[in-house]
Amino acid sequence: MNLKLQLKKLQEEASKEIPKDIMNVLKESVEKLAKEEIEKKALKVGDKIPHFVLKNAVGEMIDLNDLLADGPLVISFYRGGWCPYCNLELQAYQETLPEIHALGGQLVAISPELPDNSLSLVEKYTLKYEVLSDIGNEIARELGLVFTVEEELRPIYKRLGVDLVTTQGNENYELPVPATYVVDTNGTIILSYVNTDYTTRLEPKEVLEVL
Repeated sequence: MNLKLQLKKLQEEASKEIPKDIMNVLKESVEKLAKEEIEKKALKVGDKIPHFVLKNAVGEMIDLNDLLADGPLVISFYRGGWCPYCNLELQAYQETLPEIHALGGQLVAISPELPDNSLSLVEKYTLKYEVLSDIGNEIARELGLVFTVEEELRPIYKRLGVDLVTTQGNENYELPVPATYVVDTNGTIILSYVNTDYTTRLEPKEVLEVL
């Protein structure tokens, strides 16, 4: 999968299907978020990844230390299973998984959604890697990725069928900026990709090059 082309195609389809007034508000929200300069504030290459123990899709506790014991780790922070851009990225990484493993790497995806929602996502796309629940965005917050969804956006999300309260199990209305990290076995970040534009993602081949 050429992720960039798939994302562009999805964006073109969305612009046709979603009413123009809503598209304009979504575009403006991306522009506002860019001004917060989250990319500059988030953890970077050379920083240590915060230790975590998170539930996977079936409720098992997954420890970062255990993952790093098996080799370098690729971590994809995504907004939720409701986000079609995130879903394309997760599918692209599933296709890339054999190459990641061949290079000695491991892969996990992390979102603020409850495990039941993660399980639905794993089953829908037959994902063969761990999908973890960062409830309350605690780990994403330590990485500097978290932002609050503006109040004027919340009814628009609902119109689009996105219910953050139900999927996350709280009323925080917080999301992580989509981000991709590669972490070496010492827990040091060796690749950091953070982009406040949710329609743009890192091509998996760049992760392979770093591995």
